[in-house]
Amino acid sequence: MNLTKALGSVGGLTLASRVLGLVRDSLFFRFVGANFASDAFQIAFRLPNLFRALFAEGAFSAAFIPMFNRKVAEGDKAEGAAEGAGLKQGLAFAEDALSMLLPVLLAMTALVELAAWPVTWVQTFGYGKGTAAQFDYIVLLNRLTFPYLLFISLVSLLGGILNSLQRFWVNAAAPILLNLTLIVALLLFHDHDPLPTARNQAMAVSVAGALQLVWLWWACRRAGVRLRLKRPTINDDVKRLLKLILPAAAGAGAVQINLVISTALAARFLPAGSVSYIYAADRLNQLPLGLIGIGLGTVLLPTVSRLLGAGKEAEAMETQNRGMELALLLTLPATVALIVCGQPIAAALFQHGKFTATNSFYTAQALAAFSIGLPSYILVKVLTPGFYARADTRTPVRFATWSMLVNLGLNLAFILPLRHMGPPLATAIASTVNVALLYHTLSRRGHFVADAQLRRRAWRIALAALLMGGAMAMLNTRFQPYVTGSNLERWGALILLVATGMLVYALATFATGAFRIGDIKRLVRRSN
Repeated sequence: MNLTKALGSVGGLTLASRVLGLVRDSLFFRFVGANFASDAFQIAFRLPNLFRALFAEGAFSAAFIPMFNRKVAEGDKAEGAAEGAGLKQGLAFAEDALSMLLPVLLAMTALVELAAWPVTWVQTFGYGKGTAAQFDYIVLLNRLTFPYLLFISLVSLLGGILNSLQRFWVNAAAPILLNLTLIVALLLFHDHDPLPTARNQAMAVSVAGALQLVWLWWACRRAGVRLRLKRPTINDDVKRLLKLILPAAAGAGAVQINLVISTALAARFLPAGSVSYIYAADRLNQLPLGLIGIGLGTVLLPTVSRLLGAGKEAEAMETQNRGMELALLLTLPATVALIVCGQPIAAALFQHGKFTATNSFYTAQALAAFSIGLPSYILVKVLTPGFYARADTRTPVRFATWSMLVNLGLNLAFILPLRHMGPPLATAIASTVNVALLYHTLSRRGHFVADAQLRRRAWRIALAALLMGGAMAMLNTRFQPYVTGSNLERWGALILLVATGMLVYALATFATGAFRIGDIKRLVRRSN
């Protein structure tokens, strides 16, 4: 498989989704601002996002995809197997998984709807700084957003099947529906009062989840994948899946759990608007994470598990090395750019309507803290497939647990003196601890060894990123007057800022030898 081509397919669609996400956030802060209403929506949306990362997209995919691939491979290798026998065997396993997953999701959704009050209390540590009416409002938004978990978990099952069949683009396109739905809701159902606007956004979240499920169901039908609903079956395969999911949940959702902790502490101890600063900074930080980390993770897990299943250890190692190389090549410049250019970026995207210059400044501060950990957030996506493809979900969860403890301790230490910068910095340091443990363990086991090409390029890539950062720091003041102008001026300035940074970085990679003309020729030949 051409890793670069596959990543380009997933990354291109993810880019479209992330750009629409920025449009959505820009509209949201224009109509709502950074205040109690925006904080309440971010708190409510954090809950389904947490469970999505724990039990849907992260943990379920990490456990399900390798097992599904093995079932397909076993069916194809069976003596006298007919054409398509492997896929049929894999789909039978998928039906067993669905029979177990659906009742659990229905029960969990009903439980949270009924227990929304105590759940919200835990989320906000009682929201002691607010009134009873404000607390009840957050409870309402929690009830409106939580059905999203049910829909997105089923989307994860169907998307896992399509990813295993190398139809990566279908699942990568699904988040576009979420952003389009929320954008339409903002444009059609905003109000001068931010409270009704935030409530309408909460309703739109669950509507978007239903639309994503319809999209994946239709794509599966087109691919010849038809899953039947059946009575729950707890056979050996399902037991093994459950055994793998539970530890994988914490491992896959470490960053989300850290963000939930950060959100809860900010809601309890910091002024109104602080949760929104952290959210807006995280959204900007998530742009490269979505383009690079999620794309690489989506492609690497089924690819590495398939190579290991076929006994091709050397090819699996080569795939992981190139994944690491791509991650560094694309992540390090993004890290430096978000730290250096955070202020003009935040102003261009959010500073209009109810979102003020002070809000932009605080968002840029939180963004700089988050961005320190950006390489770690993405390298986790590159390294964990090395464990999951070998059916080892316990090691990542152990390291993720240690990471969460580090995050909690640093949050408590940083939140009062550093305010809205404290939780993002704690999350960044905790993620770095996590990736260091993952890398060390894979290396010690001989499951990942950095080859000569990766070692030669890594320090050159870092140097090129620093050269770009120095150049962009000098150019920042030239862009600042335009990023708060008219829509045409601000978007034009932002595009020019990003394009300039990309050009400077490209020249720097050639100057340092991190990338060569021959590499471009090889990529072109492979893509044809």
